[in-house]
Amino acid sequence: MQRLATVGRVAVLAGGHSAERPVSLKSGAAVLNALQELGLDAHGFDPAEQDVQGLAQFDRVFIALHGRGGEDGVIQGVLEYLKVPYTGSGVMASALAMDKVRTKLLWRALGLPTPEFAVAGEDIGRLPFPLMVKPAREGSSIGMCKVDDAAGLAAAIEAAQSFDTDVLVETWMSGAEFTVGILGDQVLPSIRLETPNSFYDYDAKYRLETTRYHCPSGLPAQQEQALQALALRAFQVVGCQGWGRVDVMQDADGNFQLLEVNTAPGMTDHSLVPMAAKAVGLGFAELVGEILLTASCHG
Repeated sequence: MQRLATVGRVAVLAGGHSAERPVSLKSGAAVLNALQELGLDAHGFDPAEQDVQGLAQFDRVFIALHGRGGEDGVIQGVLEYLKVPYTGSGVMASALAMDKVRTKLLWRALGLPTPEFAVAGEDIGRLPFPLMVKPAREGSSIGMCKVDDAAGLAAAIEAAQSFDTDVLVETWMSGAEFTVGILGDQVLPSIRLETPNSFYDYDAKYRLETTRYHCPSGLPAQQEQALQALALRAFQVVGCQGWGRVDVMQDADGNFQLLEVNTAPGMTDHSLVPMAAKAVGLGFAELVGEILLTASCHG
């Protein structure tokens, strides 16, 4: 890729302190290998082990950090201060997208479809069982649990609170689950996820070989276009840029309901954006190069 010839020295940020550290290390290793395959002067950088001031020595940063400290605007703020271009969304959009509750409040205010929800401590009684319980600011399905009754709800909230003080309680969606990758202005084909587990949990994402990924998803063309348009709108109103992924489910009536935005999606061998990119003829290394070319300072 001739356009990469001038990008200079690149840091691949991976690891960090979050609960998603193991996944981030895998993403970072894959990205670093791809950049080096492309002939770039790329180096791994773990902010849990290295002083972030060292990032000032780089010309661009590829953020492969997942979870807190990586997707929530913290490292983005550091890079803005250092004036080093980086991949993904800026400080505000990263912080907002990381917070599932506030993202949903924004979507609901703009009339975008998202499952009914409450925050633990509010009136949850208005929501019918089954319910999905999630820490408000975690990824990779960490701390998530489906509950069928009040006893299970109390236990699930307590477990989720070990990851976050704010816990989202959301109406259970019984339909198919989809994810839509976004690269610059391009919306990638949707992927339909199928797992024998009760939902697409951590094991289904990273450990099991029983999860099935359908890309193309099998939706009729008109529905696929509607899903892609909804995902792009949801991404843009949060203020996201560069690249990312929007997760969506269908309700019992087949309507699409927005779940969350991922501003630094996984880049492992089980990851979804590379899978969608491959469906349009974009190999892994080429995808990594294209993402790097979107790097910028947002301040």
